[in-house]
Amino acid sequence: MKLMGIVNVTPDSFSDGGLFLDAGSAIDHGRKLAAEGAEILDVGGESTRPGAAAIGAEEELERVAPVVETLAGASGPGVPVSIDTAKRAVAEAALEAGAKIVNDVTALRGDPELAPLCADRGCGLVLMHMLGDPRTMQDDPRYDDVVDDVRAFLAERIESAISAGIAEDRIWVDPGIGFGKTVEHNLELLRRLGELGELGRPIVIGTSRKSFIGKLTGAGVEERLGGTVASNVLAYANGADVLRVHDVAPVREAIQTADAVIGR
Repeated sequence: MKLMGIVNVTPDSFSDGGLFLDAGSAIDHGRKLAAEGAEILDVGGESTRPGAAAIGAEEELERVAPVVETLAGASGPGVPVSIDTAKRAVAEAALEAGAKIVNDVTALRGDPELAPLCADRGCGLVLMHMLGDPRTMQDDPRYDDVVDDVRAFLAERIESAISAGIAEDRIWVDPGIGFGKTVEHNLELLRRLGELGELGRPIVIGTSRKSFIGKLTGAGVEERLGGTVASNVLAYANGADVLRVHDVAPVREAIQTADAVIGR
C-alpha cells in the first residue's frame, strides 16, 4: 500500500485552494508530505471540484512546472511525482521535468493526444471514473448499479489504454469517489471495493476531506479528518492499493495500526 500526498497548486480546490498557489509554498508542502510518509506526490494545477471552471494548458503549466521540476529533481525529497492533469501539453512538460506518473481524471477521454504520450514515455497512468465533467458531474448522477457500471467503464478504459500502446502493468484505476456520485454511491463503492479487484490493476482511492464525509457527519472541510481516516482504513482493508490524501501523517499512523490488527 502506498500513500499519495496531494499538492494542489490551485486557487480554488475545495479543501486547500489558494494555500499553496505560490510555487515555493507548494514545494515546501510537498517536502513536508514526503517527510510524513508520502510515497508519491500528486501535483495538480487545475481544480476538479464540483462546478470548478476549466483553465487552459498554459495557465496550468505556469502553476505546476516549477513545483514538479523541484520536487522531482535532484534537490527534491526523493519520491516519485505524479502530475494530475488531463492535458498532453501539461503531462509532457511534467514528464520531461521528472514526473513518473500521469493521473488523469478523464481516463484518457479529455485529450486524444495524451494516450500516445503515455505509451511513448512508459510512465505510470491512473485512469479514473467520472460521470460527465467537473462542471456537470454532480447534476443528479444515476447508475443501474454503481459498482458494476464503474467496473465496466474502467475495464473499457484499460483496454483502450492498452490498445494505444500503454503497458498494462503501468495502469492503475480509481473509481472516482465524489466524481459524479451521491453519498450512497460513494459508500457502495467503498463497501464493494473488492469487486474492482477483478480488473487486476492496483486501485487508487481518494476520499480525503470530501463532501460525502461532511454530509454524513456535518463536519466542515477542515474538520473531516476523522471521516478521512476511517474511510481510508476501510478502503485499505477492502483492497485499496494507493490512498490519495491531504493528511499523510495521521492516515499513515492509522494504516500502521490497522496492519497490526489485521496481521498483514
